[in-house]
Amino acid sequence: MPQIYNEEFRKKIVRLHLQEGHTYKSLIDEFGLSKASIFKWCTDFSKECQTSPSAQKDSEIMQEIRRLRKQLQELEKENSFLKKAAAFFAKEIK
Repeated sequence: MPQIYNEEFRKKIVRLHLQEGHTYKSLIDEFGLSKASIFKWCTDFSKECQTSPSAQKDSEIMQEIRRLRKQLQELEKENSFLKKAAAFFAKEIK
């Protein structure tokens, strides 16, 4: 028997996928959903974005947050590398 999910839950799953970058597999494992359900909810949201200005704005915000998180992660990696390099060269100079 198919499970009925409320609109708020579906939006949460779409947000986790689009904004947070969760994969279908991680969402399936965590929430016990089917891949088809997640795909349909994401597709429905994409269609809604084409007709609804508020949904389009939400989509743009989700994409921007995801981009900024990726950028932050990359900058943190670079910063960590630079700290290690500075420590290494500080040892060499002494």
